[in-house]
Parts: sequence; C-alpha cells; structure tokens
Amino acid sequence: MNFDYNETQSMIAQSIKDFSEKNIRPYVMEWDEAQIFPIPLFKKLGEMGFMGVLVPEEYGGSGLGYHEYVTVVEEISKVDPSIGLSVAAHNSLCTNHILTFGNEEQKKKWLPKLATAEHIGAWGLTEHNTGSDAGGMNTTAVKDGDFWIVNGAKNFITHAISGDIAVVVVRTGEKGDSKGMTAFVFEKGMPGFTSGKKENKLGMRASETAELVFDNCRVHDTNRLGEVGQGFVQAMKILDGGRISIGALSLGIAKGAYEAALKYSKERHQFGQPISNFQGISFKLADMATEIEASELLLHKAAFLKQQHKPVTTLGAMAKMYASEACVKIANEAIQIHGGYGYTKDFPVEKFYRDAKLCTIGEGTTEIQKLVISRNLLKG
Repeated sequence: MNFDYNETQSMIAQSIKDFSEKNIRPYVMEWDEAQIFPIPLFKKLGEMGFMGVLVPEEYGGSGLGYHEYVTVVEEISKVDPSIGLSVAAHNSLCTNHILTFGNEEQKKKWLPKLATAEHIGAWGLTEHNTGSDAGGMNTTAVKDGDFWIVNGAKNFITHAISGDIAVVVVRTGEKGDSKGMTAFVFEKGMPGFTSGKKENKLGMRASETAELVFDNCRVHDTNRLGEVGQGFVQAMKILDGGRISIGALSLGIAKGAYEAALKYSKERHQFGQPISNFQGISFKLADMATEIEASELLLHKAAFLKQQHKPVTTLGAMAKMYASEACVKIANEAIQIHGGYGYTKDFPVEKFYRDAKLCTIGEGTTEIQKLVISRNLLKG
C-alpha cells in the first residue's frame, strides 16, 4: 500500500489549490450571503478539466480516476464546500450516469459539453414526498409512440435552474416496483420542462438547489438511458459513487475547519500564552486530526475499490457515513476553539459549520447508510 500522492495527484492538488485561492476564496461570503451560483467559475473549472474528471479523453474529459477525483472535490471544499458540492453533483451524478449507462451515440452527444462545462448537469431522483423512499415516486412517464409524456416534479435538485442537461429517474411502471423506473435525459428548452422554487438554505448557499417541473413534457425514446425499468438499479449504482463524492466533500470541510482552528489556536493568546498550550484545546485538535485521518483512509479505500470495478456499496456507505458525521463534529469543535469569534462571519468556521450538516443528509442520510451497511453485513 502506498499512501503518498503520485505525481499526477500532487500536480492536481496544487493546481486546484492555487485555482481556489485565486478564483474562489475572495468571493466565498459574497456568494454565500447572496446565494449566487457562479456559472463563470464553473466554465473556468471546465476549461481546466475539473468538470469531466472521470470522463475518458475520447469524450473530451480528463480521463482520470477516483483518487484524483476525490482530490479535486476535497481541495475545493477546503475553501468553499458549496462549490465542491456543485462540482461533485455535476461529475458524479449527471455526467457519470450518462458515462456509465449511455450508449455510444448518447455519450458522444452529451459528454463532451458536460466535460468542459459548456453544459452544466443536474440529476433528479428525490421528490417532495419521497426522500429516502425513492420507490414511491410520483413523477410518471407514459409511452406515446416514439415519445414519453412526463408529468410530476423533483425537488432538492442541484442546478435545477441553471443546468442545461438533467438526468432524471421517473416511474414507468407500478409504484413501489424497483423495476418500474426508467432514466431519461432532459435538455433545457424542452416544452413542458421547467424549473421551480429555489430553496433558501442553511448552508451550501452558492450551490443552486431547486425544483424540476414536468408538465406534459415530451421526451423522445432516444433520450432513454438503458432499458425501460432499469432506472432505480442505475440510480443505486450511481449513488455508490456519489457517496464517495460526499465523503470527499466532508473531508474537505473537516480539513478546512481543522486548519482554521489550528491556526487560530496558535495565534490567540490567553493568560500569557497561545490557547493551543492548554490541554482542553490541544486534545480537541488531537481528536479532530485523528478523525480526519480515519475519514481519508476509508474514503481512499472506497475510491480504490471503485477504480478496480469491485463492489463498493458497503465501504462507500461507511466512508460517507463516517466522514460526514466527523466533519460536523470537527466544524463544531472548530467554532468552540474560536470561542465568540467563531460565531461571527469574520472567521471561516461558521460557514464550515453551516455547510457541514448537508453531508449527513444528501445522497442518503446517515440512517440510510447504516441501513445499507447492516443489510450487506447480514447478507454475508
């Protein structure tokens, strides 16, 4: 086992770190407070190849692996987790669904523009009344000749307003039937395909979240990804990779909050010495650093399995669950170390604290991860 970054990973880490310091850090609070989704930034990230990390070069992507992908999401999230979230959603959900389940014609049609961020991608599974219960979805598609007529809505969709392309799983069979759902690609401008209410969120405010609405939207059968009835199975496989994404996002938040707390603890003096000298503070830092190491090891083991095309459902759920819960605790402790200043917007830790909580909810709650893990353990 080699725990060092290889040359490519080191170059990517430095490149994205430099990019983030120059193009993201100066605008973090402006974007957060005004809930600005900075599309020009994502175009720049696309030019650098970070919006098509896993896409092969033949389709215009970077052709890199999951370790490199984790590095990209983590480094961005150390500066602004909401940008990291959008990069992750674009790469691992929308783009990766087409890459994994699209036919050759579909890949050639959509991947080059997604990989360069000429098009921003969205992915839709969740509905208003069907959070973790995806099988109970109410959005339906009914066959009409060469077309499907789609009605319903999806909510909590990243890039629902600004996205150019959305991969959406809809019901084509009976409610509750895991073989009764199918995935389609929808393009902005299709009649009957619109976006709805934008959510006003606690954190991750620069990452756009809104509804997708379908009102007798006609989508051609050539936009169907894979076989009819395979949408749910596809979505579960995509979420395996998505959990690695949220783990990377969580790791970035944890590192960002820890580094801010470590720096502050050395600079802040009380009773004639840095507060880092006090055991109450130094022990917090020790716990934080240990949880970061554990998160990173779990995450890169999951990335290794994914890269080797080995089963990753259990370990991906473990990595996502552990890293997301750890990042919430670490962000909380970072505020405690900052004291009253940590509760103000003059220091970065209050934003890490607000952003962190989504990681225990998005792409499967902590409780769902425990369900996934325990079921797989008991199968054995």
